[in-house]
Amino acid sequence: MRLRRRLQRLRRGALIALVVVAAVVALVNNWVINNSEAYVYESWSLLPDNEVGVILGTSPFTRSGAPNPLFYGRIQAAVQLFQLGKIQKIIVSGANPDSTYNEPRQMRRELIKAGIPKEVITMDFAGFRTLDSVARAQAVFGLDHFTIITQAFYAYRAVFIAKKLDLHVAAYAPPSDELSIYTRTYWREAFARVKAVLDLYVLRTTPKFLGQPQSLDNPNPDLGTE
Repeated sequence: MRLRRRLQRLRRGALIALVVVAAVVALVNNWVINNSEAYVYESWSLLPDNEVGVILGTSPFTRSGAPNPLFYGRIQAAVQLFQLGKIQKIIVSGANPDSTYNEPRQMRRELIKAGIPKEVITMDFAGFRTLDSVARAQAVFGLDHFTIITQAFYAYRAVFIAKKLDLHVAAYAPPSDELSIYTRTYWREAFARVKAVLDLYVLRTTPKFLGQPQSLDNPNPDLGTE
């Protein structure tokens, strides 16, 4: 009988903890989205012009090895904005952990295939996560106005981070039916928003790597003719 009561108390405590966590996640997500949605555009015609667009990195492939629609959606959006004159330069910012995985190089190659001049593309190899990409746009590339290019469910967090850093950004996230509320990616992003709030307001997290300031007028000169 005593053991049964103890188990009941544990179950009740676990249930209460689960409800509290769910409430916190819901409240934080509501805060992030409400704070950012006015700066997230699905229509290019309403999007403010900025000289520079920053594409947030992701893998070109899904877990199954198929082409990643999130990756190619961002590339297509950047090409569209460049062709329309909404941006004139592009930073491709992503992870570069080893020689077998390099998001910025992959994005650069796809942009060039799509007709974007290589001279307007700068690779940011230290965009390990959204906080790094946004903060480095300011600290390394000297930007305080730019356009973030990604999907809407990522854009809210990116804009939220940028606003906390006193940056003036807009995000371009054209409509997409590739994700729904039931996908793993969506729920992962819900918790990533909570982590972003903790990073900004509690942990005071800074980018993993900053390095020296870089000019967008001479992008990645070490590449030679690649």
